[in-house]
Amino acid sequence: MQETTQLAFVLHSRPYRENQVLVDLLTENDGKVAALSYVGHSSKSSRKALLQPFIPVNVTLKGQYALKNLARVEPAGKSILLKKNALFSAFYINELLVKLLAENIPCIELFQQYQASLQGLLDASELEITLRQFELVLLAELGVSFDFSLVFEHTASGFYYLPEDGFIPAYTVLKQTCYDRMHLQAIAEQDFSDPATLTTFKVLMRQVINHLLGGIPLNSRKLFSKKV
Repeated sequence: MQETTQLAFVLHSRPYRENQVLVDLLTENDGKVAALSYVGHSSKSSRKALLQPFIPVNVTLKGQYALKNLARVEPAGKSILLKKNALFSAFYINELLVKLLAENIPCIELFQQYQASLQGLLDASELEITLRQFELVLLAELGVSFDFSLVFEHTASGFYYLPEDGFIPAYTVLKQTCYDRMHLQAIAEQDFSDPATLTTFKVLMRQVINHLLGGIPLNSRKLFSKKV
């Protein structure tokens, strides 16, 4: 990638030397990209104002190495104004991408789901479903998927989920979370009419994501530990 201009969102930024920042971007064509940007001396720098999460921007990236130079950044739409739990949830999504997604690998479907999720979080009643749907697309990008066939084939009332084996009937007692068969069937069919199903879905996704994180804590969960 010598020089490209594309739609992007800032996932995270941090100071780097004087008047520079390192930014993690989710880009439409190149996936997650790390870039170095000059932001100037003024606290009212227009570039600094644009390099904030949840603002769609067009970025021009230069360089052939992993760390790009952010040559230009321009607004591509209005900032998505998220508040309270919706804002915390968006920070959670960003942190997942920063910590789990490999750099410089195109992931157009995930980018589209990210855009849809930010809009979905504006509806407080859809917050939990929006998060779970995003997690599913992210897991698919990471090569993780769920095979629910056993929860329809076996009559066990509960199932365990093992990262290496998937769902197994809970015929013996393991030191694992046991998931209700009816809830798993509802998840497979995308039927979230029962709030208990969404609770099971959240616990299942947390187990899988914690495994992928390898014990690394998520700072965003501290914002509202009972909501994500």
